[in-house]
Amino acid sequence: MPSKLTLSVGQYSDRGRKEINQDFHGLCIPDEPQLSSKGIAIALADGISSSEVGHIASESAIKSFLDDYYCTSEAWSVKSSAQRVLTAANSWLYAQSRHSQYRYDMDRGYVCTLSALIIKSNTAHLFHIGDSRIYRLRDGSLEQLTDDHRLVVSADQSYLSRALGISPQLEIDYLALPVEEGDLFVLATDGVYEFAAAPFIIEAIKEAGDDLDTAARRMAEEAYARGSKDNLTAQIVRIENLPQQAAKELYQQWAALPPAPILEARMIFDGYRIIREVHGSSRSHVYLAEDVGSGALVIVKTPSIDLRDDPAYLERFILEEWIARRINSAHVLKPCPQTRKRHYLYVVTEYIEGQTLAQWMLDNPAPEVETVRAIVEQIAKGLLAFHRMEMLHQDLRPNNIMIDTAGTVKIIDFGAARVAGLTESGTANLQPHILGTVQYTAPEYFLGEPGLPCSDLFSLGVITYQMLCGRLPYGAEVAKSRTRAAQRKLHYQSVLDEQREIPAWIDAALAKAVHPDPNRRYAELSEFTHDLRHPNPALLKERPPPLIERNPLRFWQGLSFVLTVIVLVLLGSNSLVK
Repeated sequence: MPSKLTLSVGQYSDRGRKEINQDFHGLCIPDEPQLSSKGIAIALADGISSSEVGHIASESAIKSFLDDYYCTSEAWSVKSSAQRVLTAANSWLYAQSRHSQYRYDMDRGYVCTLSALIIKSNTAHLFHIGDSRIYRLRDGSLEQLTDDHRLVVSADQSYLSRALGISPQLEIDYLALPVEEGDLFVLATDGVYEFAAAPFIIEAIKEAGDDLDTAARRMAEEAYARGSKDNLTAQIVRIENLPQQAAKELYQQWAALPPAPILEARMIFDGYRIIREVHGSSRSHVYLAEDVGSGALVIVKTPSIDLRDDPAYLERFILEEWIARRINSAHVLKPCPQTRKRHYLYVVTEYIEGQTLAQWMLDNPAPEVETVRAIVEQIAKGLLAFHRMEMLHQDLRPNNIMIDTAGTVKIIDFGAARVAGLTESGTANLQPHILGTVQYTAPEYFLGEPGLPCSDLFSLGVITYQMLCGRLPYGAEVAKSRTRAAQRKLHYQSVLDEQREIPAWIDAALAKAVHPDPNRRYAELSEFTHDLRHPNPALLKERPPPLIERNPLRFWQGLSFVLTVIVLVLLGSNSLVK
């Protein structure tokens, strides 16, 4: 059995010489599947000494962080999940101060520091605001991993420059680093680390052995003995076991389920009556079926017989349903509820009566611009649902888009999708080398770079371009351009056509959406769809790059021709003079 993430933890907190303890600390070790999908969270907070409600702020910050983090989507990355939760906590604390007697003196309001550590798979994620600290102890050396957000006025006076609840805006320090078995992390408030020296901390942890609670208590006692007048809180975390990269507990359903057989019309399969095959390929088999219990028409998708021994393929197949159940959009294919025990590996989704966008394009070779805009805006809404969940589709193409009889557009295939939260879990083999269909794949993928939201935008731009004119903006050259130099030579072919009434400002929007350089595309899908409806003066003012950049060969050929003509003219003039 592959190992799972396990930790040893020691904690201690005391009010010290103060009347109350304004520090608060906690940790959460969830059960599976959240242990794999979200990791283990440890955090401490320190209410500022000038505030009488600092203890409320620190307790609220820790409780909300540990509770709300595990309520965020499994698809989100650790960084995104934690930062959103902390931003919400900061807003609540700031609002509490603004609506209290401390609204004109925020240093006495609901303010605290916070340092948090989330360990997921083989990575430690650090989040830090204020002057608490996180250290790593490895090979007998104690390394400080956080910076103190403290403004020093003099040797005896300093102020927090950053803290939770002190401002409506929150700037969070974030650090991600790989961990090894045996690594120790120490979280401590300033009441401890300012008085307990590094050699003492190292020795206390060494002598305590497996009793990390004792080590944390000794650190606090040492700080107290050396004159600390602040609250005393310390947490110690030791990595005992790390999950193996090949574990992927979230996607092991396929190991217990045999792939479905080839299905035939009229046969009953796991409570579904097969009506006919809709589509078959080397990748999968798709059937129209009827749910025997409800009578509803559904689509049953089974994995390819030829690839049943390919774990990576089977995992990607399972991933499609996992993604579909986490996206709620009218423009994304919806899975059917699982009401019966499943005996084979397959996926059941809603049945969409209509046609693919590829077929629609064949039936409508010269659509109205407004019709194209309406379709593109719906596709963009579906993509936005992916991006909000920190997912990239990575295979957007006309065959993966359906238009039903009511005109609703839906994205239907997620086999190449990238999910930030799962990538952190070490599911690297879920991704093929080149994602999607090459005609619609963004140029950065051919350089081996990871995709971005603007990579999906590139695919949408190509589809929009193709709907308007039936061509591709770069022909087949994108797939051949495997270096940056080659991609800089790609020349955008204008969508404008003498036979079609297409506004020039739409051409400018398309050129920006499908730019080979991802940094020069739109930053948001909404910007692209807006510019398809409204002329963007900034784009219209942009001049095309000089010919030497667009087509160096043509530039030098033209220059050579001009020089040749000049030479011939000069030779002719000399002969006339003679």
